[in-house]
Amino acid sequence: MQGRNGDPSDILDEDTRQYYLKALDILDRSGVTYVVGGAYAMGYHAGVVRHTKDLDVFLRRDDMPRATRAFESAGIRTELTHPHWLGKAYNHDDSAFVDLIYGSGNGMCLVDDDWLNHAVDGEVIGRRARLSPAEEIIWSKSFIMERNRFDGADIAHLLLARGRQLDWARLLHRFGGGAERVLLAHLVLFGFIYPSEKSVIPSWVMDELIGRLRGETTSADRVCRGTVLSWEQYLPDIRDRGFHDGRIQPRGRMTADEVERWTAAAK
Repeated sequence: MQGRNGDPSDILDEDTRQYYLKALDILDRSGVTYVVGGAYAMGYHAGVVRHTKDLDVFLRRDDMPRATRAFESAGIRTELTHPHWLGKAYNHDDSAFVDLIYGSGNGMCLVDDDWLNHAVDGEVIGRRARLSPAEEIIWSKSFIMERNRFDGADIAHLLLARGRQLDWARLLHRFGGGAERVLLAHLVLFGFIYPSEKSVIPSWVMDELIGRLRGETTSADRVCRGTVLSWEQYLPDIRDRGFHDGRIQPRGRMTADEVERWTAAAK
C-alpha cells in the first residue's frame, strides 16, 4: 500500500513499535553513526508512503561490531545474516528485527562517510532521526532489477520529487568506474515516464553521461555485469557461456565465496 497519507509505521503493533524505538535508542547510546532508510526515507524524500514492518538502518561496516555489542548488552540477539552486507537484531521472540545494513547484496554500494554525512533530519515512528540522503537511495536502488523486484519506480519518484535539489556531481561520482550506463538508463526512463518533467534532469548531466559512453572502447574481457543487477537471472551466462562474474574481485568487490553464499541464501 502506498500513497501520500499516513506514516510507514501505521501498521506496526505496539510491541514492534516499542522494539524499534528501543533499538534506535540503543544505537544512539552506542555512539555509532547511522541513518534510517527504507520506507521512512522514501516517504520523506518522495512522498511515497508504504506501510511497512521493516526498519532499515545503514551504518559503516567498521561500526558493526560496536552496534552488535550494544544490542547484545541490552539482551537483544544479533546475527551476521549475510556477512558481506547485512546483519540483523531481533526482538525477544524473533517476531521483529532491525536490518543493520553496511553494503548491498551485489557488493557495489558500501555505506561510507559521504552516505552518513549527507543524511537529512526526519522522523521515524514519532521520533527525530537521521534519514538516508536521496542520492544514495538512488544509487543503491538503481541496481535492483530482479525478476520479482525492480526499484525503477522508486528512482523515478525520487527524481520527480528531488531532481532539482540533488547533488548531481556526487551522484555521478557514485556511478563512476563503469556504472554510468545504469544511471543513464534510469534517467532515460524518467523522460519516458514523465515527458513533461524532463527538465528536472539537468542537461549537463545527460551530456556528461552520453559523452562518457561515446568515449568507451570495446572490452576484451568477457565479463557479465548482469549479476550486479540480478543475483539469479544472469547465472547461466556465468555457468554455461564462459563469462566472468562482474561481482567477483578484481572486477567487483565480492569474493567467490561471498557470491556462492549469497546465491545459495534464502532471499
